[in-house]
Amino acid sequence: MLGLFASILLVNGVVTGEFAQDGASESTEAVGGVPRAVLDGGLIISVDGVGADTLTPPEKQIVLTFDDGPDPTYTKEILGILAKHEVPAVFFMIGSQISSHPGIVRDVRNAGHEIGIHTFTHPDLAGQTGWRRQVEARETQFALAGAAGVSSVLFRPPYSSTAAAFDDRNWPVVAEAGDHGYLTVVNTLDSRDWERDVTLTDIRRAVMPANGAGAIVLFHDGGGDRSRTAAALDAVIPDLKRAGYTFTTIAALTGMSTVNPSATVSERALGLGLVGVVQVARTVTVWFAVLLLVFGALTLARLVVLLVLARRHARRAPWGADYDRTVTVIVPAYNEKECIEDTLGSLVAGVHPVEIIVVDDGSTDGTADIADALGHPNVTVLRQPNAGKAAALNTGIAHAGTDVVVMMDGDTVFEIDTVSRLVQPFADPAVGAVAGNAKVANRSGMIAMWQHLEYVVGFSIDRRAYDVMHCMATVPGAVGAFRREALRQVDGLSDDTLAEDTDLTIAVIRAGWRVVYEDRARAWTEAPSTMPELWRQRYRWSYGTMQAMWKHRRALIESGAGGRFGRRGLLNLTLFQTLLPLLSPLIDVYLLYGLIFLNPVHTVVAWLGVLAVQFLSTVYAFRLDGESPRPLWRLPLQQFVYRQLMYLVLIQAVVAALGGIRLGWQKLRRTGGLNALMGARLPTGSAATTARPGV
Repeated sequence: MLGLFASILLVNGVVTGEFAQDGASESTEAVGGVPRAVLDGGLIISVDGVGADTLTPPEKQIVLTFDDGPDPTYTKEILGILAKHEVPAVFFMIGSQISSHPGIVRDVRNAGHEIGIHTFTHPDLAGQTGWRRQVEARETQFALAGAAGVSSVLFRPPYSSTAAAFDDRNWPVVAEAGDHGYLTVVNTLDSRDWERDVTLTDIRRAVMPANGAGAIVLFHDGGGDRSRTAAALDAVIPDLKRAGYTFTTIAALTGMSTVNPSATVSERALGLGLVGVVQVARTVTVWFAVLLLVFGALTLARLVVLLVLARRHARRAPWGADYDRTVTVIVPAYNEKECIEDTLGSLVAGVHPVEIIVVDDGSTDGTADIADALGHPNVTVLRQPNAGKAAALNTGIAHAGTDVVVMMDGDTVFEIDTVSRLVQPFADPAVGAVAGNAKVANRSGMIAMWQHLEYVVGFSIDRRAYDVMHCMATVPGAVGAFRREALRQVDGLSDDTLAEDTDLTIAVIRAGWRVVYEDRARAWTEAPSTMPELWRQRYRWSYGTMQAMWKHRRALIESGAGGRFGRRGLLNLTLFQTLLPLLSPLIDVYLLYGLIFLNPVHTVVAWLGVLAVQFLSTVYAFRLDGESPRPLWRLPLQQFVYRQLMYLVLIQAVVAALGGIRLGWQKLRRTGGLNALMGARLPTGSAATTARPGV
């Protein structure tokens, strides 16, 4: 898909890119290879293996020529002026423009005008190889055959002027064209309509021949702003007629029946294919640009809304009465021998009264034995055959005897007041679940630091805003709490998806409960430290999230809390966490397209603007979360590795979801030592490092 999209952009870039800005090559004084008949003023040049024949319009005869078209605006205007005065002309067309506007080419042909070729991309042919020159001519002929069903024997090199300008450097271009059967046509007079400050009076003077001499006059109907050309032409033609001039064509001057013979069947077939490819490329590029602008505007609007709502959340009033009743903490564990001691140690040191249930889901590394051997009095260890995380949590819920159940992962460490802060919102009887604030503990490597940046923004900005909008999609498995009545109403956790936390959260919301975010309830977790581990984790998350979205799709048409979540939360997940990331590879390719074929300065400025907005919002997120800004220098680097990894993971997850592939727990390798890591991140004597008295 990326290859196809890049090819489409390449075609469009070649066809619609601005003409080469180097202009004509510098003239030289070496003219020994140029025939004298050409240098003496022949304007229509025929070259064969023997020599060169030239022809100049006789006195009082004018040939009007137009370069660099067709253009959808200016060519049409010029055709109208020519028809008004019943004057013929010759249009030297660029192949890329022919492919882009085939209908206008047919209009020119149907109006009886002659068509010559002016290369496909308008390069200075004197600086190109023979192969490139042949390709420029051949592709333009194919485009002309596809657009109008004709070919052409007329050729005008880009940046050519009068015959006297030929030298030993550019003459081989004309000689080579003659070898291929072309008549090269240059001009006597230049209208100068391509000059930025030229006036109508200047143009009228420039195209008036001296002493009644015959002439070939150069105008332009494309390649830039040609708004003055049609107006000048409307005045020039009557001027020339009053001076006794008649208007003729190349065919009339040379005695040829036509300079545009019918194309062969094969030329038409190839031409139609070329024109079709160009039309597809233009359409795809234009629509993608529109789509990019729409998504860009939506993303910016979304960011502004999220920042405003996050600020409102940060200024909210306390929950009111303390919730001081005992709660149950469920710790599902599968091969967590490196972390289980730190996890349980952080729980028993907490300031809130808790009952702790460890559910060992068929571990093979002695996790349950380690938990038992710790001898904590308020810890119960349950063992079951491996059945998955959802089943382990349901086992713990079945054994819980409190109104509120806290869920955490076996590789997570709580601060001593995490549980206390996490359960305070349950003082409000409408609250059915609370999401805590997960923090990355192992911030020693670049991969972990990138995840730290992502976590801070995701929790400090996104979840705050989702809380205010009542559309929290996920209570994280690392730190979350649920009212047991809400769990009973939704029949606990389901194994229908791999994102059991997202599935459960959405189900609770659809049951009519409110889900909120408590930023002060912090939990420290060990993030993946290698690319393969990160890939496996995010692959599972992405796949499971899409499963949950599909499972709860009917929320889009529901009323009440479920419908509000569907039209806010599900649409947010679909647009900004699925579709937009899927477009990210194409956006990167489009960025390269902009650097090569569009204005590179504008492209870089736009990209830097996006980075600046992202940087400022990240700075604000760090400020809200009380985090040190020192890691922020890694944010630009995140654009070149981490972002690409995330969208590639999503692409693989989409393919897996469409194929119906099932995944397991995707267990990650852990190193342990979370208490030490967590302590290193906090000041001595803080709530996270001070043990509860009496424990």
